[in-house]
Parts: sequence; structure tokens; C-alpha cells
Amino acid sequence: MPAPSFPTEPASVLLDGPAGALELAVDPAEGPPVPAVAVFCHPLPTEGGTMHNKVVTMATRALREVGVDTVRFNFRGVGASQGHFDDGNGETEDLVAVASWVRAQRPAAALWLGGFSFGAYVALRAAPTLQPAFMLSIAPPVRRSWDFDALLLPTCPWLVIQGEADEIVDPQAVYAWIEAMATPPQLVRMPDTSHFFHRRLMDLRGAVKNGVRPWLPSAA
Repeated sequence: MPAPSFPTEPASVLLDGPAGALELAVDPAEGPPVPAVAVFCHPLPTEGGTMHNKVVTMATRALREVGVDTVRFNFRGVGASQGHFDDGNGETEDLVAVASWVRAQRPAAALWLGGFSFGAYVALRAAPTLQPAFMLSIAPPVRRSWDFDALLLPTCPWLVIQGEADEIVDPQAVYAWIEAMATPPQLVRMPDTSHFFHRRLMDLRGAVKNGVRPWLPSAA
């Protein structure tokens, strides 16, 4: 299919991906717009993760409120996206396809990458290829099923948000991983916060908005 144009209103988009069609949700900025588009990745598909996850939708809402357009998408095998789960390998290819479409459609905009849980891992895997202008990682699943030690870490500004009562991702593993870095990202620790930010979604919204503001590109 021909590559779709980047919508100017909230819209669902089908994009040719490496394993078939990919289902995207594109939403324009709600605050005064800045020249940036954030592509955000959802949690583990085999545990019910989709682009409609509440953490994903709240994080992208926060980005739109500070002027960033957002693109959420379903990994292969989720929703209307074709293909099958590939444990991060194919999902990284999916992200590269979506980000490449964004860059072709919005060449003057800075590319931001973000993800929650498994989506944070996929975004970090793709970062060396895509070279984003900013990274947002929420509850990256360090010391779970994926090798974070093998990742080439981003060189751009990077924000990590981690709940201190996360029952799925060990917060101490995340903190130790960050402390071992030569150039660590900005870390926001959220007390009394579970993996899915139950009753803390509005706090997550504030943490995202406050954390990304210093890195917003000039509207000029």
C-alpha cells in the first residue's frame, strides 16, 4: 500500500511493516506545538500489552500537553497489526518502520522515542539505529527476560521513570543498572507506585511533563 500521509487530526493509520500491516494511532499536540514527534511503544503483547494501555495513553497525553505530537502503535500480532510475537527482535523492526515513516513525513521534526516496560526495552534496542533526539523509558524491565547489558545506550537526553513499589520490574535492578552507567539518564523515582501506576497515573503525567520540558525543541 502507498505510505499514508501524517494526519493533522487524531487518526488511526495502517502502515506497511516488516511482517504486514501495522496499526498506528496518531495524535497531534494539545499544547502549543513544538517540532517533535514521539513514537511510543507498549508493554509485553503476551501479557495483554497494547497501544491502549493506560500507562502508554497517559504518557503520550502528557507529551501532547507540552506540544509534542505522538504516535502509538501495536506491535506485530496485536490488534490490527499483522504477524506474530518475536520476543523483541521483530518488534524492534516494527518500531524502526514506524519511526522511518515519521521521519519521511515530518523531516523537520525531532524524533523522540519512548516505551513502557517491554516497550522501553524495544525503544532502547532501536535507539542506536534511529538516533533519537530524546528517550523516555518507563519501568524498563531490567534483569527480566532481556539482556540490558548488551544494549548500546542512548547518547541523547534520556528520562527514566520507575515506581518504587513495582511488583514486576525490580526497582533496585533498575537503579543498579543506571548507577553503573558512565553517563546516567535523569531518573525519577516514584514512591508507593506499582508497575502499572495504579492510582498514580496523574503523578506519572506530571513526572513526564516536568521531565521533558527542558528538552523541548524551540517552536521557532
